[in-house]
Amino acid sequence: MTEVTETAILAVPLERVWQVISATDRYAEWVDGVLEVTDHHGTAAIGASYSERNRTLGPLTTRSVWTVREIEPRRRRVDTGVGFAPMHDMTNIFEFRTVPHADGEHTEMTYTVRYRPGLGPIGRLIDTLQQPGLRQRFQQSMRNLEGLVTAEG
Repeated sequence: MTEVTETAILAVPLERVWQVISATDRYAEWVDGVLEVTDHHGTAAIGASYSERNRTLGPLTTRSVWTVREIEPRRRRVDTGVGFAPMHDMTNIFEFRTVPHADGEHTEMTYTVRYRPGLGPIGRLIDTLQQPGLRQRFQQSMRNLEGLVTAEG
């Protein structure tokens, strides 16, 4: 299994961050690489699924389906996904904690994805080459989330 993790401090309160990440219909607004949410169930609920159209490489897109597996309100959310061939056994994990700051409450967010690369040795090589871009997309997603929460007040 491969694990890619990025952490950022968001200058917004955890309660507002949790509200946005819990709204499965809003992922295209902040997750870098999500072009549109094509089917959703509203507020994240264990066992419920949502579907996306995602950017992959260059002009290529894919369709993914995610299922919410675990929710610890304002602490952790775990979803599993399919549709990212040649990556298999995708698990997406968001973790949060409040960070006191002179400007008010901030949120530490950790964005992790775990998966098994397919295609044998070639897939592992491709995976090694794509990981820096994946890390950048996680950081951009967290900046997008922070901007969205800030814009909404």
